[in-house]
Amino acid sequence: MRKRLEWRGIDCEVAAVRRDDPLADLSDVDVILIGGGGDNEQLYVCKHLMEYKNELRNYIEDNGSLIAICGGYQLLGNYYKLQNETIKGLEILDIYTEIGKGRLIGDIILEADFLEKPHNLIVGFENHGGRTYIGDNLPFGKVLYGHGNNGKDACEGVLYRNVIGTYLHGPLLPKNPHVCDLLLQRALSRKYGV
Repeated sequence: MRKRLEWRGIDCEVAAVRRDDPLADLSDVDVILIGGGGDNEQLYVCKHLMEYKNELRNYIEDNGSLIAICGGYQLLGNYYKLQNETIKGLEILDIYTEIGKGRLIGDIILEADFLEKPHNLIVGFENHGGRTYIGDNLPFGKVLYGHGNNGKDACEGVLYRNVIGTYLHGPLLPKNPHVCDLLLQRALSRKYGV
């Protein structure tokens, strides 16, 4: 994201929020990235972010751009049910995740209805043990090759307002500059109204 902004002559500042850092005032934040991690790290991060649940929800409802990858995607939902415990999610999106048998790993190709052809294909790499169910929410894309959210419904990720939740790692934004540009365009439109 930073490089694509620099190429266009747009200054940017990246602020990392590390373990135990307070979440900054979100009124000046243009894009939020919530990454993934193992189940133990996810539990810790969720407890930390729970303090800022309302701020995150308000940011999203005010059309803030947010991308959540893997564990970050799961945290946005109602819960993540593990074998012996259930991690309460941030309940920002009406989705849920349950642990599955084995991991869903490999390259993945999606067709995204929200993108114009011929730039409506998204590629990446997925590696997750959770099975996410998005109900009536819009998926990030339809799975053409790979597993997706749960290996059953041929959907991957979720879209809500300017939020993308996805299991695509791989690296998602460098392999799909059209998705990166969409996030940046939405953030710039929100900030400048253009």
